[in-house]
Amino acid sequence: MNEKNLLEQARLVCQQRGARFTQIREQVFVLLTQQDGAIGAYDLLEKLKTIDPAAKPATIYRALDFLLDFGFIHRLESTNAFVACYHFGCLHPVQFLICDSCGDVAEIQSEGLKDTLNNQAEAHGFRVLKQTIEAHGLCADCQQTEDTSIKEHSHEC
Repeated sequence: MNEKNLLEQARLVCQQRGARFTQIREQVFVLLTQQDGAIGAYDLLEKLKTIDPAAKPATIYRALDFLLDFGFIHRLESTNAFVACYHFGCLHPVQFLICDSCGDVAEIQSEGLKDTLNNQAEAHGFRVLKQTIEAHGLCADCQQTEDTSIKEHSHEC
């Protein structure tokens, strides 16, 4: 889904829920949809300041809280960064593949993972209300770069 369609969908969700999608909230959302990978709040604030020089940390945190509450974005707990959600409007389990080299983030839907987790939790008398799993590693591009680098620096004895 492209940035414009996401923005229209977010506006519609806000309208349906009787919430104000203020200019600042919209700007922060658009910045996140334009971002490759995750971005921290202060880096996001610097980008917002190019649009609104008066933006302060409280401005960005209020906008991020709103966007999180409405499911328009996700917070990566392990890196304390944020990414846009491309299929909001429903409660869904979230799994992320986070590249520790380039910072790329892929949101995936692992078949069966939700059921497995819920079954194991239920066996312990626990009910899962929200599920986010973050897996760190290397994306395909970084694996290829790393493999090339290892080959270039290896020496035969």
